[in-house]
Amino acid sequence: MSHDQNGREGNEDRDFRFEAEVPVRFRDIDVGGHAHHSQILIYMEEARWAYWEQVTGRHSVEEVDYILAEVRVRYRNRVLYPDSLRVGVRATFIGRKHFELEYQLHSGRGDILASGWTTQVMYDYEAGRSIPLSDDLRDRIEAFEGRPLPVRRSGT
Repeated sequence: MSHDQNGREGNEDRDFRFEAEVPVRFRDIDVGGHAHHSQILIYMEEARWAYWEQVTGRHSVEEVDYILAEVRVRYRNRVLYPDSLRVGVRATFIGRKHFELEYQLHSGRGDILASGWTTQVMYDYEAGRSIPLSDDLRDRIEAFEGRPLPVRRSGT
């Protein structure tokens, strides 16, 4: 994984400060000769975990304090084997109890393959309920992103 301070070809003028490398595995390929559409969610999940570790400093599953509330994916090109994808992740807004992440998946050649968005809700697993996003977490995400994040969705 690396930090990319410069826009890359196909990023549609979006700057992602975080990038994770995610391999396309042979088992991901379906009868159409490309990765099954559901695999994009797994690639996003692997990149989200790497982003979470880097930004929050939390490294164990027990430290995950959010649940996934919504996923949107836009498929653009076929994901082929073999390849090593570059998955850009960035926070786009933070609410009182939730935050949204945006993703861009690129082939090893730089072609954009998919983009996506997820909404995570902060969650106390023991109590079984949503909880407010802490000021510390907000500060860490905004510091990593290098800017204050809007608190309302801006129509993506």
